[in-house]
Amino acid sequence: MTERVTGTPGRRALLGAAVLSTAALGLAGTAQAAEWGRGGHGSLRDLPVPTVIGHRGASGYRPEHTLGSYQLALDLGAHIVEQDLVPTKDGHLVCRHENDITGTTDVADHPEFAGRKATKKIDGVSYTGWFTEDFTLAELRTLRAKERIPGNRPDNTLYDGRWTIPTFEEVLRWADQEGRKRGKPVWLYVETKHPTYFRSLGLGLEEPLARLLRRFGRDRKNSPLILQSFEPGSVQRLARLVDTPRIVLLSGPTTRPWDFVESGDPRTVADLVTPAGLKWIASYAQGIGPTLDLVIPKDASGRLTRPTTLVKDAHARGLLLHPYTLRNENSFLPADFRRGTDPNAYGDVLGAAAAYFATGIDGIFSDQPDTALLAAADFNGR
Repeated sequence: MTERVTGTPGRRALLGAAVLSTAALGLAGTAQAAEWGRGGHGSLRDLPVPTVIGHRGASGYRPEHTLGSYQLALDLGAHIVEQDLVPTKDGHLVCRHENDITGTTDVADHPEFAGRKATKKIDGVSYTGWFTEDFTLAELRTLRAKERIPGNRPDNTLYDGRWTIPTFEEVLRWADQEGRKRGKPVWLYVETKHPTYFRSLGLGLEEPLARLLRRFGRDRKNSPLILQSFEPGSVQRLARLVDTPRIVLLSGPTTRPWDFVESGDPRTVADLVTPAGLKWIASYAQGIGPTLDLVIPKDASGRLTRPTTLVKDAHARGLLLHPYTLRNENSFLPADFRRGTDPNAYGDVLGAAAAYFATGIDGIFSDQPDTALLAAADFNGR
């Protein structure tokens, strides 16, 4: 079932309901922090709407998940900067989108690690390459980061080799330092990657993550940090360990979270976005991070159709929505917003963003946060 969302007044009413509901869930906080960026000085209610989240930093301009990418996202004005976490062999949490580091580092150029190449099945899919769980942190520090999709973003290869793989602890220190410098908290958005897989290896992510959050004072319900995972079980585990706000990520409607697959839970994402599924999510999380196609589906030609009821249904249960991912390049945009024939040229991303913002979403992940901020400013100025 779909509905057409046509006006700002309706959107504002939905957002107001979301704010009231999140307050009821205990997300508001007024305690003053001893230091900018630490717990007690942030609240989901403080975030601008639409919130712009720097996806893996400013990954449209710098190799993803590097301090250079995070710094640029912050400098461009992103309201939140995202990190994905995977473990090392010796239990340190490092920032990579995947534990397979073949495409995002120069590991293949290190003959001393040639024997580490392996084939593994992760969440039911086979991969061949090099994996963080087979390296100590000291070994990973000898590698340098590089652009993951050089065919789409050749300009980013200028920065290949400039940065190392950051640990999450280093990112927390960086955020605190930047917060003091700027006089306001630096928000982080932190994802646990493949948590069931890593727990099976004895490298559970949630416990070391919670320890770091407590150490840096980001373990409270009004901390300037949001936790996220595609596995509801990981979000529930984190809810038992810390009070930090939490989001459940949602992929395509026919997919199943991997922890559901492992446990035999038959529910799909389509079940989770029903009113009953959203009510269940609201019992342990404060929002959802759906793929943009769950907000506005595409037709067979790749053009946007009509919005679903997801925004209305989620807001009715007090859940925020931060969909993913807005990108400038034609190849990543809906067909009706592509311009020209070059798949890597920029399309009408401002028009696409306006269509998504009009549904009433609370924020969006973007590889080019400056573009998303322009679109948000345009939308709020109407």
